[in-house]
Amino acid sequence: MTRPEDWLVSPWRRGVVAALAGALPVFTFPAPSWWWFAYIALVPWILLVRSAPTGRRAAYDGWLGGLGFMLAVHHWLLPSLHVFTVVIAALLGALWAPWGWLVRRFLAGVPSPGRVGAGLLVLPSGWLMVELVRSWQGLGGPWGLLGSSQWQVAPALRLASVGGVWLLSFLVVAVNVAVAVLVSVRESRMPAVAGLVATAAATSAAWVWSPRPEVDGRVRIAVVQPGVVDGIGSGDKRFAREEALTRTLAGRHLDLVVWGESSVGFDLADRPDLAKRLAALSRLTGADIMVNVDARRSDRPGIYKSSVLVGPQGPTGARYDKMRLVPFGEYIPARSLLGWATSVGKAAGEDRRKGTEQVVMNVGHGLRVGPMVCFETAFPDMSRHLAQDGAEVLLAQSSTSTFQQSWAPEQHASLAALRAAETGRPMVHATLTGVSAVYGPSGERIGSWLGTDASTTMVYDVPLARGVTPYVRFGDWPVHGALLVLAALCAMEGTRAFRLRRSAPAPHAPRARTAHGSPARPGR
Repeated sequence: MTRPEDWLVSPWRRGVVAALAGALPVFTFPAPSWWWFAYIALVPWILLVRSAPTGRRAAYDGWLGGLGFMLAVHHWLLPSLHVFTVVIAALLGALWAPWGWLVRRFLAGVPSPGRVGAGLLVLPSGWLMVELVRSWQGLGGPWGLLGSSQWQVAPALRLASVGGVWLLSFLVVAVNVAVAVLVSVRESRMPAVAGLVATAAATSAAWVWSPRPEVDGRVRIAVVQPGVVDGIGSGDKRFAREEALTRTLAGRHLDLVVWGESSVGFDLADRPDLAKRLAALSRLTGADIMVNVDARRSDRPGIYKSSVLVGPQGPTGARYDKMRLVPFGEYIPARSLLGWATSVGKAAGEDRRKGTEQVVMNVGHGLRVGPMVCFETAFPDMSRHLAQDGAEVLLAQSSTSTFQQSWAPEQHASLAALRAAETGRPMVHATLTGVSAVYGPSGERIGSWLGTDASTTMVYDVPLARGVTPYVRFGDWPVHGALLVLAALCAMEGTRAFRLRRSAPAPHAPRARTAHGSPARPGR
């Protein structure tokens, strides 16, 4: 009878299993959104890696599992980037190779209670380092952080206000490590249970201690979602539909109207007719209108994506230029080397230009709002800085129209719940084609989502909140703690290696021989 470990002797079979095991967490994100599955989704991957015959094989299993994870989480890019999606997944998957080596280092064989306890700290810390490195905008940004799978779980959102999405990722990985030990090593079950109890105690303490946002008033914000508009003259057609939808908001006592990303395809300085029509809409609705201009600017070279505030007299001068651009979608990194990506997919033909600073805008009714554009909502630091700068409401203008039939729109909308909970500020996620959503200062959903089949408007009564969350105050402290854990590990491993070299017996010198080949004897 063939045992599973015998079947996995083949490197190819083992590699396929590693990639499939690494892909399992994709079901924890929207659209499936099996948040509970996140706490066991890594277990098959961990069990496979801990059984690796060598550290090198464990690193391979980590790499291939990372490839499977990145490909699954970004599968919706395949129609646009084709084979380049696989190349990117393979490159980023290599970040998990050291994590695979660590899994074997702490969990292989029958680990002692000390090794299990250390693993419950080291392995989540190693995972956080992977998430931190791949969160760099040039590597694609923090899409699919494991902690973001908990966007609809109220206790998890409370913890996000303490340590951000990083704390959630750490806890989710720690639970997976403990469960993997429980199911695979009978002798180590007690330290695994102790780890689960300690995790539960720590999260419970954070739940009790963390301050709750203090609701202080409400504002009425309308989202305008025109839906898909294609074909010749789509820019003018989209504007006309958005204009018609906005007219229906007259008399609704609004504080702000928000249009989605690329809602205006022309620079307003070049199209004063559009600026006048927007000003007329502002007077009609009694509220400023936040549009998003995706066009070549008249006052400086290049194409920008910009949040522009328009009041009753026209553009107010408040403008935010998108700072973090989507790799390949809005610019091509190292275009001289990777420009060929435009020939195999829908990569950017011309690089967009970056903005230089975040902006908090004063809306006509005294409201202070902090705009972000598209996948900038995936970056926790951006919303945190806006909250520190005094934003009362976070705004996201987005468009996922290229990926309408995928899981991307739902997953993108869910990120706003994490950003709201982290900062204690409500967040409005307005899109061209769905999904549009609004969340309160605790990350709770306000009203209903506008799905990808909707061409309509929605008015939301958005609660405002006072106070500063621990995450806004202290920043990415879970990441700093993980760095300290890994630094301590490196120091201990270095000390251990040094002691082993010191205690190793000196090699015996070969006995000297005479010219005749016989050993020389002392005294002869």
